[in-house]
Amino acid sequence: MNATIMHINYLEAGSNSYGTRTIDDICKTAAELGFDGIEFRGTPPKELADLSFRGYVEKIATAKKKYGLTEIVFCISMPQCTNPDVEAREKGIVEAIEQAKIVNQICGTTVCNTLAAPIKCPIPTVPPRAWEFHGSAAAEDEDWKLTADAYQQLGAAVLPLGMKFGFETHMRYLHDVPVATKKLVDMIDSPAIGVNMDYGNTVYFPNCPSVTETIDIYDDKLFYLHLKNSTVTGNGRLGTALSEGTINHRQYVTKLKQSGFTGPIGIESSHGGDKEWFAKQDIGYFKSLVETM
Repeated sequence: MNATIMHINYLEAGSNSYGTRTIDDICKTAAELGFDGIEFRGTPPKELADLSFRGYVEKIATAKKKYGLTEIVFCISMPQCTNPDVEAREKGIVEAIEQAKIVNQICGTTVCNTLAAPIKCPIPTVPPRAWEFHGSAAAEDEDWKLTADAYQQLGAAVLPLGMKFGFETHMRYLHDVPVATKKLVDMIDSPAIGVNMDYGNTVYFPNCPSVTETIDIYDDKLFYLHLKNSTVTGNGRLGTALSEGTINHRQYVTKLKQSGFTGPIGIESSHGGDKEWFAKQDIGYFKSLVETM
């Protein structure tokens, strides 16, 4: 059975902040809720900002072992991968490779989420949330080339470790819509670099392919998933519980099973409120789907 991963945002108090929670408490809660592991961010939360990256990962490894979690995912990104400053770009690549080695050695991590460099449409009148005009739509040839080169270096470094990195399909990045994401992965052409399919982001784009079509596009480059849901409102979309939005996760899970997908499946909070309760609700719904397949 696929490992079920809880995205850290279910138990965060704010953006990269744990509030009064600790890593120990977060791991304990995730295990009690029935998750196999957690996806942590690539930087310590605000409350642990004095920790080195290694110290942060060591705390997670201790709690992982204590509560019997089987898989820890990290989001290790390369926001400098298109920086025209060669020194800054190279530093970012080296840092990502070093972080990958640390999480693999200390936490046994084999799958990582990743984001490249955000790309904003240069036309000032384009609204920030007109997602279809940013990211891959606004990218220059150099953005593609530099991103591919950076991730080829990362892929070469982590492949001997048995690690895989998946680009989260996300607004404002080269890897925003399915076709662009697959194009980037094909350019990189590394067994270690693939896709983290977040269809909950894809539905914010007009004329997006169906969930089953999207799985087919990614094919054997699908390494990881983020599951979340939303519904259409007068002002766009509103995040909902996993079972309540417009994405049919029964159809989604059925297609995954048919495709032979064996990677971890991450469940992510898409709205505020009592997110710990929503985590319990969402994993309960997800496990009920899996049990009927």
